[in-house]
Amino acid sequence: QVQVVESGGDLVQAGGSLRLSCTASGLTFDNYAMGWFRQAPGKEREGVSCITRSGSSVTYADSVKERFTISRDNAKNTVYLQMNSLKPEDTAMYYCAARAWNWCSPRMNDYDYWGQGTQVTVSS
Repeated sequence: QVQVVESGGDLVQAGGSLRLSCTASGLTFDNYAMGWFRQAPGKEREGVSCITRSGSSVTYADSVKERFTISRDNAKNTVYLQMNSLKPEDTAMYYCAARAWNWCSPRMNDYDYWGQGTQVTVSS
């Protein structure tokens, strides 16, 4: 049974930092591209960042470029999202997703497994 579990969400002040983690089990982790998505109240879920199976290629939404960094440790079946210079508009539920393909996709339907999410709240 595949499980995807996010952690690291918290309440933080604007300008602060958080590191989200996502650990997947029940699958061959390095066969999957891994993505981070977020959904704010009343808004659609949007892609934040993605990393290919080997970590050789990463993508970011324009809104988080130069503030967020995605990385992965295939030995630990874990992907990370380092978030710096957080803004109130980063407040959202953050979801991790696994795609059984090398390449990333901005489309949620292209991902095979999802976690339950971790809440990030940035106060002004």
